[in-house]
Amino acid sequence: MNPLIEFFSFSDPNIRYVVLGSVLLTASSAIVGTFTFLNKRSLIGDAIAHAVLPGICLGFIVAGTKNPLVLIIGAFITGWLSLIVVEYITRKTRIKEDTAIGLVLSVFFGIGILMLTVIQKSGNASQSGLDHFLFGKAAALVGSDLIAFLIVAGILLIVVYMMFKEFALLAFDKAYAKSIGYPVRTLELILTSLIVLAVVIGIQAVGVVLMAAILITPAAAARFWTDKVVIMVFLASAFGAFSGLAGAYISFVAPAMPTGPWIVIVISTIAFISFFLAPKRGVVYRLIRQNNIRQTINNENVLKVLYQLGEENKNFFIPRHLDEIIRRRKYEKSTLQSILRRLLNQGYVEQTGNLWSLSDAGKNKAQRVVKIHRLWELYLTTYMKIAPDHVHEDAETIEHLLTPELEAELEKQLGYAKLDPHQTNIPYHE
Repeated sequence: MNPLIEFFSFSDPNIRYVVLGSVLLTASSAIVGTFTFLNKRSLIGDAIAHAVLPGICLGFIVAGTKNPLVLIIGAFITGWLSLIVVEYITRKTRIKEDTAIGLVLSVFFGIGILMLTVIQKSGNASQSGLDHFLFGKAAALVGSDLIAFLIVAGILLIVVYMMFKEFALLAFDKAYAKSIGYPVRTLELILTSLIVLAVVIGIQAVGVVLMAAILITPAAAARFWTDKVVIMVFLASAFGAFSGLAGAYISFVAPAMPTGPWIVIVISTIAFISFFLAPKRGVVYRLIRQNNIRQTINNENVLKVLYQLGEENKNFFIPRHLDEIIRRRKYEKSTLQSILRRLLNQGYVEQTGNLWSLSDAGKNKAQRVVKIHRLWELYLTTYMKIAPDHVHEDAETIEHLLTPELEAELEKQLGYAKLDPHQTNIPYHE
């Protein structure tokens, strides 16, 4: 049978357990991780992931078997304890939170490794596979694991749904939340408990080493695509679920490939794609936008030079040689020719042999740039009391940024002044 059909038919119970377990773990962890990310506490997930190991070992010692519920309770206790220790160290000493997290992470993880070694040498046959919590083994999920995961994932989803507004406000403006009477401390405790639960159910899939990636990476990827918290939560959950499904499938078609690490690789790939290609926030978009802004500034600067030369001769349409423009504003000839060709294509200049002149559209555009420049200089000297010889550079920047609405407000504020601080005419459209 085709592996793709065999996998997505979910006829094999083992495939169903692995897929459903992986999707539950990654999607629910991503939802809670979104608020961890927005609260700028990404390292907390890593600390908890390492701190739950001694709790898992303790749960095994108490139960004598790998009972999922007992292991979850033990992991939850030590995960919570690690956060209490981090907060105590941060509050009572001069040690900062990141340093406290590093200390707690290493100490708890060391204790966990020590306890795991003792258990492995104890002769208890039930301890087989307990070391999978270090690196995860989603392919070993069984029905009893799935029941525990369903319960915990359900708790996470219900609490987040009921307290979504409170968690969002806590992430963006804790001071305001406190001022309007929200129990900020209680909300923080609830959110912390959810983080611990998310980490606890996730470690069996990816292990304590990679759990922080499952918690934070989907949220980081989602942040590149939206500014809205609701959409960000849905995207993070979708990214997490897809990575869980894809990781399980890769592990199925290539049995030598472990599921947990592949889940992390898939979600990391999504994050890298988001980092480079997401609209508005992606690196590629920003580079394109910066290049467009640079081109616009160069275009307007050259138009401004042609306009100022026209002011001197009382004729804005006299053809100019490249050298005349370069004397006013330093450009390499090749760069200036490139700018002028771009302006020619846009209809702002006209070419006659080796000479260049403003078109009617170019004259109007250049006039607006010059007007804003001189109005802004006047505004700075009038209202900000800055000396006239110190306002040019600020005006050079603002002339490319001012919107038509702000331009109209500036004109009105200055009473449609005719002269700038240097007694030069401020041009208005007739």
